[in-house]
Amino acid sequence: MLAATPMGEIGDASQRLRDALGSADVVAAEDTRRTRALAKALGVEITGRVVSFYDHVEAARIPVLLDEIAEGRTVLLVTDAGMPSVSDPGYRMVAACVERGLPVTCLPGPSAVTTALALSGLPMERFCFDGFAPRKSGQRKQWLGTLAAEPRAVVFFEAPHRLAACLADAVEVLGPSRRAAVCRELTKTYEEVVRGTLAELADWAVEGARGEITVVLEGAQPVAAEPADLVDRVESLVAKGLRLKDACAEVAAANGASRRELYDAVLAARSS
Repeated sequence: MLAATPMGEIGDASQRLRDALGSADVVAAEDTRRTRALAKALGVEITGRVVSFYDHVEAARIPVLLDEIAEGRTVLLVTDAGMPSVSDPGYRMVAACVERGLPVTCLPGPSAVTTALALSGLPMERFCFDGFAPRKSGQRKQWLGTLAAEPRAVVFFEAPHRLAACLADAVEVLGPSRRAAVCRELTKTYEEVVRGTLAELADWAVEGARGEITVVLEGAQPVAAEPADLVDRVESLVAKGLRLKDACAEVAAANGASRRELYDAVLAARSS
């Protein structure tokens, strides 16, 4: 089973996590020392075997853990903070269990992604998570370019020493007025959420930021297409048998354009 662990505030640990730490036959931990410290802080005694489970040993550990599960033992997988598999070890283990038809469950709990979204103050009815921003500026700018027209809010992680450069690149690629929120040290003593435009956040970040960083970027505002650019789409629908007015209505609705202006643009194109 996967289990989310507190990001900083020990009181966020669920009773199910406490029970699982104390009863699991095997505890697979990203950092065994941190997991033992967590259990101690929770007043829980880990009675099962504790093994390391991080990126460099993940491939070697999975077959052994699968055999443990197949033999009926309970394996608990935890990372240093938050939800396993979300930019942390866990995904490959789950995929391997699914492939072998072994049971998998998850004990829900803290996640920096959803916590940052809730605190951002930005529209988030639809969102996507993009992991860590690329480290190098050139690759980062290409990645930011893919977000230029993304209508959903975007959540991503960034290292504190690269935050200023990342936000400066974002201003260059996405423009200074796009809104965002930088969430630092969520649930911890020095939690801070800074909201504003990318330009404002880039100026703030020059002063330096510390701790774990989660950034929420506002989704792009839809841009209405020019009616003249949609004429060919209308004519294509008309060629398939749709009435001109109906074709204009369909294309205009799909592209945020004025139906009347699009109709006039089609007539103008036909007469030219």
